[in-house]
Amino acid sequence: MGYEILKKENSEVTIKVTVAAEELEKAVVATYNKNKGKFNIPGFRKGKAPRSIIEKQYGEGAFLEDAVNSLLPVHYEKALEALSIEPVARPDIDIEEVAPKSDLVFTAVITVTPEFTLEGYKGIEVEDINAEVTDQMIDDEIEKTRNMNARLVSVTRPVQNEDTVTIDYKGFVGDHQFEGGTAENQELVIGSDKFIPGFEAQLIGASIGDHVHVNVTFPEVYHSEELAGKDATFHVSVNDIKFKELPVIDDEFAKDVSEFDTLEAYKSNMKAELEVSAVESAKAARRDRVIDKVSELITVEIPAKMIESEIDGMLKEFDHQLQQQGLSLDQYVQFTGGSSDALREQMRADALARVKTSLVIEKVMVQENIEVSDADVDAEIEKIAVMQKRDAGEIRKLFEKDNYDYLKSNLKSRKTVDFLVDNAKFI
Repeated sequence: MGYEILKKENSEVTIKVTVAAEELEKAVVATYNKNKGKFNIPGFRKGKAPRSIIEKQYGEGAFLEDAVNSLLPVHYEKALEALSIEPVARPDIDIEEVAPKSDLVFTAVITVTPEFTLEGYKGIEVEDINAEVTDQMIDDEIEKTRNMNARLVSVTRPVQNEDTVTIDYKGFVGDHQFEGGTAENQELVIGSDKFIPGFEAQLIGASIGDHVHVNVTFPEVYHSEELAGKDATFHVSVNDIKFKELPVIDDEFAKDVSEFDTLEAYKSNMKAELEVSAVESAKAARRDRVIDKVSELITVEIPAKMIESEIDGMLKEFDHQLQQQGLSLDQYVQFTGGSSDALREQMRADALARVKTSLVIEKVMVQENIEVSDADVDAEIEKIAVMQKRDAGEIRKLFEKDNYDYLKSNLKSRKTVDFLVDNAKFI
Protein backbone atom coordinates (compact mmCIF):
# COMPACT_ATOMS: atom_id res chain seq x y z
CA MET A 1 0.00 0.00 0.00
CA GLY A 2 1.34 3.44 -0.85
CA TYR A 3 0.41 7.04 -1.54
CA GLU A 4 2.56 9.41 -3.56
CA ILE A 5 2.33 12.76 -5.32
CA LEU A 6 3.15 12.44 -9.00
CA LYS A 7 2.73 16.03 -10.11
CA LYS A 8 1.75 19.51 -8.96
CA GLU A 9 0.65 21.92 -11.64
CA ASN A 10 -1.20 25.21 -11.16
CA SER A 11 -4.13 24.27 -8.90
CA GLU A 12 -4.04 20.54 -9.57
CA VAL A 13 -2.25 17.74 -7.73
CA THR A 14 -1.97 14.29 -9.27
CA ILE A 15 -1.53 11.43 -6.80
CA LYS A 16 -0.96 7.70 -7.18
CA VAL A 17 -2.52 5.20 -4.79
CA THR A 18 -1.49 1.55 -4.57
CA VAL A 19 -3.68 -0.90 -2.65
CA ALA A 20 -2.03 -4.22 -1.85
CA ALA A 21 -3.34 -7.36 -3.54
CA GLU A 22 -4.12 -8.87 -0.13
CA GLU A 23 -6.51 -6.03 0.74
CA LEU A 24 -8.14 -6.19 -2.66
CA GLU A 25 -8.66 -9.94 -2.16
CA LYS A 26 -10.31 -9.30 1.23
CA ALA A 27 -12.64 -6.79 -0.42
CA VAL A 28 -13.52 -9.33 -3.12
CA VAL A 29 -14.34 -11.94 -0.44
CA ALA A 30 -16.50 -9.41 1.40
CA THR A 31 -18.31 -8.56 -1.84
CA TYR A 32 -18.86 -12.26 -2.56
CA ASN A 33 -20.37 -12.82 0.92
CA LYS A 34 -22.61 -9.80 0.50
CA ASN A 35 -23.87 -10.61 -2.99
CA LYS A 36 -23.75 -14.42 -3.35
CA GLY A 37 -27.48 -14.65 -2.68
CA LYS A 38 -28.16 -12.78 -5.92
CA PHE A 39 -26.78 -15.57 -8.12
CA ASN A 40 -28.83 -18.54 -9.32
CA ILE A 41 -26.44 -21.42 -10.00
CA PRO A 42 -27.88 -24.79 -11.14
CA GLY A 43 -27.25 -27.51 -8.55
CA PHE A 44 -26.88 -25.09 -5.63
CA ARG A 45 -29.40 -23.52 -3.33
CA LYS A 46 -29.57 -19.75 -3.68
CA GLY A 47 -26.67 -18.16 -1.79
CA LYS A 48 -24.82 -21.45 -1.31
CA ALA A 49 -22.74 -21.56 -4.51
CA PRO A 50 -18.98 -21.34 -3.86
CA ARG A 51 -17.19 -18.25 -5.12
CA SER A 52 -15.10 -20.32 -7.55
CA ILE A 53 -18.23 -21.75 -9.18
CA ILE A 54 -19.82 -18.30 -9.58
CA GLU A 55 -16.58 -16.85 -11.01
CA LYS A 56 -16.29 -19.80 -13.40
CA GLN A 57 -19.76 -19.07 -14.77
CA TYR A 58 -19.74 -15.24 -14.65
CA GLY A 59 -16.03 -14.56 -15.02
CA GLU A 60 -13.09 -14.15 -12.67
CA GLY A 61 -13.96 -10.51 -12.12
CA ALA A 62 -17.57 -11.11 -11.07
CA PHE A 63 -17.02 -9.43 -7.70
CA LEU A 64 -14.06 -7.25 -8.64
CA GLU A 65 -15.85 -4.07 -9.70
CA ASP A 66 -17.87 -3.78 -6.48
CA ALA A 67 -14.76 -4.57 -4.43
CA VAL A 68 -12.80 -1.81 -6.18
CA ASN A 69 -15.67 0.65 -5.71
CA SER A 70 -15.64 -0.08 -1.98
CA LEU A 71 -11.89 0.57 -1.73
CA LEU A 72 -11.62 3.74 -3.84
CA PRO A 73 -13.26 6.22 -1.43
CA VAL A 74 -11.52 4.70 1.61
CA HIS A 75 -8.02 4.97 0.18
CA TYR A 76 -8.70 8.30 -1.50
CA GLU A 77 -9.51 9.79 1.92
CA LYS A 78 -6.47 8.09 3.50
CA ALA A 79 -4.24 9.46 0.74
CA LEU A 80 -5.53 12.99 1.30
CA GLU A 81 -4.68 12.73 4.99
CA ALA A 82 -1.28 11.11 4.43
CA LEU A 83 -0.25 13.64 1.77
CA SER A 84 -1.84 16.67 3.52
CA ILE A 85 -4.01 17.59 0.55
CA GLU A 86 -7.23 19.60 0.91
CA PRO A 87 -9.43 19.25 -2.18
CA VAL A 88 -11.87 21.96 -3.20
CA ALA A 89 -13.80 19.93 -5.77
CA ARG A 90 -14.48 16.35 -6.79
CA PRO A 91 -11.41 14.53 -8.12
CA ASP A 92 -10.93 12.82 -11.48
CA ILE A 93 -10.06 9.20 -10.65
CA ASP A 94 -8.54 6.80 -13.14
CA ILE A 95 -7.88 3.13 -12.43
CA GLU A 96 -4.43 2.28 -13.77
CA GLU A 97 -4.14 -1.39 -12.80
CA VAL A 98 -6.69 -3.87 -11.49
CA ALA A 99 -6.86 -7.65 -11.73
CA PRO A 100 -7.74 -10.50 -9.38
CA LYS A 101 -4.96 -11.24 -6.86
CA SER A 102 -2.93 -8.19 -8.01
CA ASP A 103 -2.38 -4.73 -6.60
CA LEU A 104 -5.01 -2.10 -7.29
CA VAL A 105 -3.42 1.09 -8.64
CA PHE A 106 -5.34 4.29 -9.31
CA THR A 107 -4.50 7.93 -9.86
CA ALA A 108 -6.51 10.99 -8.84
CA VAL A 109 -6.27 14.50 -10.22
CA ILE A 110 -7.27 16.77 -7.36
CA THR A 111 -8.18 20.45 -7.56
CA VAL A 112 -6.75 22.43 -4.65
CA THR A 113 -6.86 26.06 -3.57
CA PRO A 114 -4.69 28.15 -5.92
CA GLU A 115 -1.56 29.64 -4.39
CA PHE A 116 -1.50 33.42 -4.42
CA THR A 117 -0.23 36.40 -2.48
CA LEU A 118 -2.54 39.02 -1.04
CA GLU A 119 -1.20 42.47 -0.21
CA GLY A 120 -2.61 45.97 0.12
CA TYR A 121 -5.82 45.01 1.90
CA LYS A 122 -5.04 47.18 4.93
CA GLY A 123 -6.13 50.74 4.32
CA ILE A 124 -7.92 49.85 1.10
CA GLU A 125 -10.16 52.71 -0.08
CA VAL A 126 -13.88 51.94 -0.27
CA GLU A 127 -16.79 54.22 -1.15
CA ASP A 128 -18.85 54.84 1.99
CA ILE A 129 -22.58 54.27 2.40
CA ASN A 130 -24.97 57.10 3.14
CA ALA A 131 -27.21 56.01 6.04
CA GLU A 132 -29.24 59.25 6.17
CA VAL A 133 -33.01 58.89 6.35
CA THR A 134 -34.74 61.49 4.15
CA ASP A 135 -38.31 62.80 4.21
CA GLN A 136 -38.86 61.07 0.86
CA MET A 137 -37.94 57.71 2.40
CA ILE A 138 -40.50 58.28 5.17
CA ASP A 139 -43.14 59.27 2.62
CA ASP A 140 -42.38 56.16 0.55
CA GLU A 141 -42.87 53.90 3.59
CA ILE A 142 -46.14 55.60 4.44
CA GLU A 143 -47.27 55.16 0.83
CA LYS A 144 -46.52 51.42 1.07
CA THR A 145 -48.61 51.18 4.22
CA ARG A 146 -51.32 53.25 2.57
CA ASN A 147 -51.47 50.81 -0.37
CA MET A 148 -51.57 47.84 1.99
CA ASN A 149 -54.61 49.37 3.70
CA ALA A 150 -56.42 50.33 0.52
CA ARG A 151 -59.82 48.84 -0.25
CA LEU A 152 -61.22 47.69 -3.57
CA VAL A 153 -64.39 49.51 -4.62
CA SER A 154 -66.64 48.28 -7.45
CA VAL A 155 -67.31 50.79 -10.23
CA THR A 156 -69.48 50.89 -13.36
CA ARG A 157 -67.10 52.98 -15.48
CA PRO A 158 -64.84 51.38 -18.14
CA VAL A 159 -61.59 49.65 -17.16
CA GLN A 160 -58.60 51.87 -16.40
CA ASN A 161 -54.96 51.09 -15.69
CA GLU A 162 -54.38 49.69 -12.16
CA ASP A 163 -58.00 48.54 -11.86
CA THR A 164 -58.70 45.01 -10.61
CA VAL A 165 -60.97 43.19 -13.04
CA THR A 166 -62.76 39.87 -12.66
CA ILE A 167 -62.90 38.01 -15.96
CA ASP A 168 -63.78 34.74 -17.66
CA TYR A 169 -61.62 33.74 -20.61
CA LYS A 170 -61.00 31.00 -23.15
CA GLY A 171 -57.83 30.80 -25.22
CA PHE A 172 -57.68 29.70 -28.87
CA VAL A 173 -54.90 29.10 -31.38
CA GLY A 174 -56.78 29.31 -34.64
CA ASP A 175 -60.01 27.41 -34.02
CA HIS A 176 -58.44 25.11 -31.42
CA GLN A 177 -59.11 25.84 -27.73
CA PHE A 178 -55.85 24.99 -26.03
CA GLU A 179 -55.43 23.28 -22.67
CA GLY A 180 -54.72 25.53 -19.66
CA GLY A 181 -56.07 28.64 -21.37
CA THR A 182 -59.46 28.74 -19.63
CA ALA A 183 -60.56 30.34 -16.36
CA GLU A 184 -63.66 31.73 -14.66
CA ASN A 185 -63.87 34.68 -12.26
CA GLN A 186 -60.12 35.26 -12.57
CA GLU A 187 -58.93 38.44 -10.83
CA LEU A 188 -56.35 40.48 -12.71
CA VAL A 189 -54.72 43.82 -11.87
CA ILE A 190 -54.37 45.83 -15.06
CA GLY A 191 -50.75 46.88 -15.51
CA SER A 192 -49.35 44.14 -13.27
CA ASP A 193 -47.89 42.29 -16.30
CA LYS A 194 -49.01 38.99 -14.80
CA PHE A 195 -50.50 37.79 -18.09
CA ILE A 196 -48.98 37.41 -21.56
CA PRO A 197 -47.56 40.70 -22.90
CA GLY A 198 -50.32 42.78 -24.51
CA PHE A 199 -53.22 40.98 -22.80
CA GLU A 200 -53.97 43.47 -20.02
CA ALA A 201 -53.72 46.63 -22.14
CA GLN A 202 -56.45 45.37 -24.50
CA LEU A 203 -58.95 45.29 -21.61
CA ILE A 204 -58.60 49.03 -20.93
CA GLY A 205 -61.84 50.75 -21.98
CA ALA A 206 -64.00 47.64 -21.62
CA SER A 207 -67.11 47.76 -19.43
CA ILE A 208 -68.89 45.20 -17.26
CA GLY A 209 -70.68 42.69 -19.47
CA ASP A 210 -68.45 43.35 -22.48
CA HIS A 211 -66.99 40.46 -24.49
CA VAL A 212 -63.51 41.31 -25.76
CA HIS A 213 -61.31 39.41 -28.20
CA VAL A 214 -57.75 39.80 -26.98
CA ASN A 215 -55.07 38.99 -29.54
CA VAL A 216 -51.61 38.09 -28.26
CA THR A 217 -48.44 36.29 -29.30
CA PHE A 218 -46.87 33.85 -26.88
CA PRO A 219 -43.16 34.42 -26.14
CA GLU A 220 -40.68 32.39 -28.21
CA VAL A 221 -39.41 30.88 -24.94
CA TYR A 222 -42.44 29.55 -23.07
CA HIS A 223 -43.02 26.67 -20.65
CA SER A 224 -45.51 25.10 -23.06
CA GLU A 225 -43.61 24.25 -26.25
CA GLU A 226 -46.90 23.84 -28.14
CA LEU A 227 -47.73 27.52 -27.54
CA ALA A 228 -44.26 29.08 -27.79
CA GLY A 229 -44.23 31.80 -30.45
CA LYS A 230 -47.86 31.13 -31.47
CA ASP A 231 -50.52 33.77 -32.14
CA ALA A 232 -53.56 33.30 -29.91
CA THR A 233 -56.97 34.86 -29.27
CA PHE A 234 -58.64 34.99 -25.86
CA HIS A 235 -62.41 35.38 -25.66
CA VAL A 236 -62.77 37.49 -22.51
CA SER A 237 -65.91 38.42 -20.56
CA VAL A 238 -65.65 41.28 -18.05
CA ASN A 239 -67.61 40.43 -14.90
CA ASP A 240 -66.53 43.14 -12.47
CA ILE A 241 -64.31 46.21 -12.23
CA LYS A 242 -62.81 47.56 -9.01
CA PHE A 243 -60.42 50.38 -8.27
CA LYS A 244 -58.08 50.77 -5.33
CA GLU A 245 -59.37 53.43 -2.94
CA LEU A 246 -56.47 54.74 -0.86
CA PRO A 247 -57.04 56.11 2.65
CA VAL A 248 -56.36 59.79 3.37
CA ILE A 249 -53.08 60.31 5.18
CA ASP A 250 -54.12 62.06 8.39
CA ASP A 251 -54.39 61.44 12.13
CA GLU A 252 -57.15 58.86 11.60
CA PHE A 253 -54.90 56.95 9.21
CA ALA A 254 -52.14 56.94 11.84
CA LYS A 255 -54.57 55.56 14.44
CA ASP A 256 -55.73 52.82 12.08
CA VAL A 257 -52.27 51.54 11.13
CA SER A 258 -50.30 52.12 14.35
CA GLU A 259 -50.51 52.70 18.09
CA PHE A 260 -50.05 56.46 17.62
CA ASP A 261 -52.82 59.05 17.83
CA THR A 262 -51.35 61.63 15.47
CA LEU A 263 -49.71 61.54 12.05
CA GLU A 264 -46.77 63.53 13.44
CA ALA A 265 -46.06 60.92 16.14
CA TYR A 266 -46.45 58.11 13.60
CA LYS A 267 -43.95 59.77 11.25
CA SER A 268 -41.52 60.42 14.08
CA ASN A 269 -41.57 56.76 15.11
CA MET A 270 -41.21 55.64 11.53
CA LYS A 271 -38.15 57.85 11.10
CA ALA A 272 -36.58 56.33 14.21
CA GLU A 273 -37.23 52.79 12.92
CA LEU A 274 -35.87 53.64 9.49
CA GLU A 275 -32.73 55.13 11.03
CA VAL A 276 -32.04 51.91 12.95
CA SER A 277 -32.64 49.88 9.78
CA ALA A 278 -30.49 52.24 7.70
CA VAL A 279 -27.56 51.92 10.10
CA GLU A 280 -27.73 48.12 10.02
CA SER A 281 -28.10 48.07 6.23
CA ALA A 282 -25.15 50.43 5.88
CA LYS A 283 -22.99 48.16 8.06
CA ALA A 284 -23.84 45.15 5.91
CA ALA A 285 -23.27 47.11 2.70
CA ARG A 286 -19.89 48.37 3.93
CA ARG A 287 -18.81 44.80 4.68
CA ASP A 288 -19.89 43.68 1.20
CA ARG A 289 -18.06 46.58 -0.45
CA VAL A 290 -14.87 45.91 1.50
CA ILE A 291 -14.92 42.21 0.58
CA ASP A 292 -15.63 43.04 -3.09
CA LYS A 293 -12.76 45.54 -3.13
CA VAL A 294 -10.28 43.18 -1.48
CA SER A 295 -11.37 40.38 -3.83
CA GLU A 296 -10.23 42.53 -6.74
CA LEU A 297 -6.67 42.11 -5.42
CA ILE A 298 -6.76 38.41 -6.41
CA THR A 299 -5.02 38.04 -9.77
CA VAL A 300 -4.61 34.26 -9.84
CA GLU A 301 -6.86 32.25 -12.17
CA ILE A 302 -9.65 30.52 -10.27
CA PRO A 303 -9.91 26.80 -11.15
CA ALA A 304 -13.01 26.05 -13.20
CA LYS A 305 -13.87 23.12 -10.93
CA MET A 306 -14.05 25.43 -7.91
CA ILE A 307 -16.60 27.57 -9.70
CA GLU A 308 -18.62 24.56 -10.87
CA SER A 309 -18.60 23.15 -7.34
CA GLU A 310 -19.88 26.48 -6.01
CA ILE A 311 -22.63 26.53 -8.62
CA ASP A 312 -23.63 23.02 -7.49
CA GLY A 313 -23.97 24.33 -3.94
CA MET A 314 -25.98 27.36 -5.07
CA LEU A 315 -28.35 25.12 -7.02
CA LYS A 316 -28.91 22.98 -3.92
CA GLU A 317 -29.69 26.12 -1.90
CA PHE A 318 -32.09 27.33 -4.58
CA ASP A 319 -33.74 23.90 -4.84
CA HIS A 320 -34.29 23.91 -1.06
CA GLN A 321 -35.93 27.35 -1.25
CA LEU A 322 -38.19 26.19 -4.08
CA GLN A 323 -39.21 23.06 -2.15
CA GLN A 324 -40.39 25.28 0.71
CA GLN A 325 -42.71 26.90 -1.85
CA GLY A 326 -43.93 23.54 -3.14
CA LEU A 327 -41.84 23.54 -6.32
CA SER A 328 -38.92 21.48 -7.60
CA LEU A 329 -35.95 22.79 -9.53
CA ASP A 330 -37.14 20.95 -12.66
CA GLN A 331 -40.58 22.56 -12.38
CA TYR A 332 -39.03 26.00 -11.98
CA VAL A 333 -36.93 25.52 -15.12
CA GLN A 334 -40.01 24.35 -17.00
CA PHE A 335 -42.23 27.21 -15.83
CA THR A 336 -39.65 29.87 -16.67
CA GLY A 337 -39.06 28.42 -20.10
CA GLY A 338 -35.32 28.13 -19.51
CA SER A 339 -32.90 25.25 -19.13
CA SER A 340 -30.65 23.80 -16.46
CA ASP A 341 -27.57 24.94 -18.38
CA ALA A 342 -28.93 28.48 -18.67
CA LEU A 343 -29.65 28.56 -14.93
CA ARG A 344 -26.09 27.45 -14.17
CA GLU A 345 -24.78 30.17 -16.47
CA GLN A 346 -26.87 32.80 -14.67
CA MET A 347 -25.23 31.77 -11.39
CA ARG A 348 -21.66 31.75 -12.72
CA ALA A 349 -20.76 35.36 -11.89
CA ASP A 350 -22.12 35.08 -8.34
CA ALA A 351 -20.35 31.75 -7.91
CA LEU A 352 -17.02 33.31 -8.92
CA ALA A 353 -17.60 36.16 -6.46
CA ARG A 354 -18.37 33.68 -3.68
CA VAL A 355 -15.23 31.68 -4.38
CA LYS A 356 -13.09 34.83 -4.36
CA THR A 357 -14.69 35.92 -1.09
CA SER A 358 -13.85 32.57 0.50
CA LEU A 359 -10.27 32.73 -0.75
CA VAL A 360 -9.80 36.28 0.54
CA ILE A 361 -11.20 35.52 3.99
CA GLU A 362 -9.11 32.35 4.28
CA LYS A 363 -5.92 34.14 3.20
CA VAL A 364 -6.37 37.12 5.54
CA MET A 365 -7.32 34.78 8.38
CA VAL A 366 -3.98 32.98 8.03
CA GLN A 367 -1.84 36.05 7.36
CA GLU A 368 -3.26 37.97 10.32
CA ASN A 369 -3.37 34.89 12.57
CA ILE A 370 -7.03 35.48 13.42
CA GLU A 371 -8.36 33.06 16.03
CA VAL A 372 -11.58 32.54 17.97
CA SER A 373 -11.38 32.32 21.75
CA ASP A 374 -13.64 30.39 24.11
CA ALA A 375 -14.97 33.77 25.24
CA ASP A 376 -15.97 34.56 21.62
CA VAL A 377 -17.86 31.26 21.38
CA ASP A 378 -19.57 31.82 24.74
CA ALA A 379 -20.67 35.32 23.68
CA GLU A 380 -22.10 33.98 20.40
CA ILE A 381 -24.02 31.23 22.17
CA GLU A 382 -25.48 33.79 24.59
CA LYS A 383 -26.46 35.99 21.65
CA ILE A 384 -28.19 33.08 19.88
CA ALA A 385 -29.97 32.11 23.11
CA VAL A 386 -31.33 35.65 23.53
CA MET A 387 -32.49 35.79 19.89
CA GLN A 388 -34.23 32.42 20.12
CA LYS A 389 -35.45 33.00 23.70
CA ARG A 390 -33.93 29.71 24.81
CA ASP A 391 -31.56 28.60 27.56
CA ALA A 392 -27.88 29.14 26.72
CA GLY A 393 -27.00 25.70 28.09
CA GLU A 394 -29.46 24.09 25.71
CA ILE A 395 -27.97 25.99 22.75
CA ARG A 396 -24.46 24.99 23.82
CA LYS A 397 -25.40 21.30 23.91
CA LEU A 398 -26.83 21.53 20.39
CA PHE A 399 -23.63 23.05 19.02
CA GLU A 400 -21.28 20.77 20.92
CA LYS A 401 -23.13 17.74 19.56
CA ASP A 402 -23.15 18.56 15.85
CA ASN A 403 -22.11 22.04 14.82
CA TYR A 404 -19.39 23.30 17.16
CA ASP A 405 -16.72 23.38 14.43
CA TYR A 406 -19.13 25.16 12.10
CA LEU A 407 -19.86 27.77 14.76
CA LYS A 408 -16.16 28.42 15.34
CA SER A 409 -15.46 28.59 11.60
CA ASN A 410 -18.32 31.03 11.07
CA LEU A 411 -17.09 33.22 13.93
CA LYS A 412 -13.57 33.18 12.51
CA SER A 413 -14.83 34.32 9.12
CA ARG A 414 -16.88 37.13 10.67
CA LYS A 415 -13.93 38.20 12.79
CA THR A 416 -11.77 38.33 9.65
CA VAL A 417 -14.30 40.47 7.81
CA ASP A 418 -14.49 42.74 10.88
CA PHE A 419 -10.70 43.10 10.68
CA LEU A 420 -10.88 44.11 7.01
CA VAL A 421 -13.66 46.62 7.68
CA ASP A 422 -11.83 48.12 10.66
CA ASN A 423 -8.71 48.56 8.53
CA ALA A 424 -10.48 49.95 5.44
CA LYS A 425 -10.56 53.63 4.54
CA PHE A 426 -14.07 54.81 3.70
CA ILE A 427 -14.21 57.80 1.37
